[in-house]
Amino acid sequence: MVRRRIPRPSELAPLLRPAPFTLDRTAARLARASSIGDLRELARRRAPRAVFDYTDGAAEDEVSLRRAREVWASVEFSPTVLTDVSRVDTGREILGGRSSLPFALAPTGFTRMMHTEGERAVAAVAARAGIPYTLSTMGSTTIEGVAEAGRGGRHWFQLYLWRDRSVAHELVSRAQEAGYDTLLLTVDTPVGGNRRRDARNGLSIPPALSLRTFVDGARHPRWWFDLLTTEPLTFESLAAGGGSPYEVINRVFDPALTLDDVTWLRGAWPGKLVVKGVQSVTDARRVADAGADGVLLSNHGGRQLDRAPVPAELIEPVVQELGDDAEVLVDTGITHGGDVVAAVALGARAALVGRAYLYGLMAGGEAGVSRAVEILRAEVERTMQLLGVTRVDDLRPEHARLRSATGGHHHPNERRPGTAPRR
Repeated sequence: MVRRRIPRPSELAPLLRPAPFTLDRTAARLARASSIGDLRELARRRAPRAVFDYTDGAAEDEVSLRRAREVWASVEFSPTVLTDVSRVDTGREILGGRSSLPFALAPTGFTRMMHTEGERAVAAVAARAGIPYTLSTMGSTTIEGVAEAGRGGRHWFQLYLWRDRSVAHELVSRAQEAGYDTLLLTVDTPVGGNRRRDARNGLSIPPALSLRTFVDGARHPRWWFDLLTTEPLTFESLAAGGGSPYEVINRVFDPALTLDDVTWLRGAWPGKLVVKGVQSVTDARRVADAGADGVLLSNHGGRQLDRAPVPAELIEPVVQELGDDAEVLVDTGITHGGDVVAAVALGARAALVGRAYLYGLMAGGEAGVSRAVEILRAEVERTMQLLGVTRVDDLRPEHARLRSATGGHHHPNERRPGTAPRR
């Protein structure tokens, strides 16, 4: 029989530990976020629906994005125990420079639409964190403005080739003069993907006050206040005009982009050159032979061709094909530091994350981006410790494998039909 008693005050004191009080409601919300998924929920509540969907959505039925996330979730780690993991080194050389983490922040278009601090906030966080940040040609902050905001950091520039090649030449020159060391040429966007969420929401760039957006704006007054009381929201690196994202892309991007343009850009750019949007072993070999220093395996975050190849599944055969000829990077669907660790174990030099930090930006501006990087950093460190690995450079294929849909395993050292042997 249980005997009950009245607890002493001294016994209650350790149990009564209220959370630290702060007047900064945004800081309090961000502190409670323990995953990128938590930041996504905060972003969904704080941003207008059209803005959130522009970030969160993908093309057509969004199969490409869903499959990418499912493959990262299918990773099975193989840990080693009885290893001293009291200290881990998460740094790595990426494209000729040191990064404190094995990932970079990916280029995202029109970032100030998510939060008025936009690309400046992201660049500042990346500089403090010691990781590269990639400004998009479709960015809403100038090349020079990002370099200033992220002073002391490492800057990459993502380039689309326009019908007017003189525009590209000018942007490349400006990036070089501003100290950018790496150029990412995106090649998977000859035309705009069919992003149904944007069409349903009537999204335009810049956002327009239609009846739909006005009603939605009533639930997000802070976002509209920031939009209307700060500098106009425009594409800072080009004069693209307005319209839907699909219309803007089709009006200015060049669908006649070929391998000759990669060769031309290699001759015009003195820094590192990465081709972004590679989705086959054959194309990886072609761009490496054309002089690319790196290939970024990417299906544009699932925002272009739906049911495209899953980038994570391409790492192993592309690394086998290229060997030391070019560095292999990967993006799409990465929402956890464990995904980054898996990418490196499978053979990638580094990963790029986009939506993850945009959720943070929508949730809390620069502080939200910082929280996203903190979460990913902690997940990378913890995953490495639990794997028994103390250096990113020590990650190997035996540490991670992709489980097949039938529950079996595919080990990265096993050759798949139609893939080249490791060089």
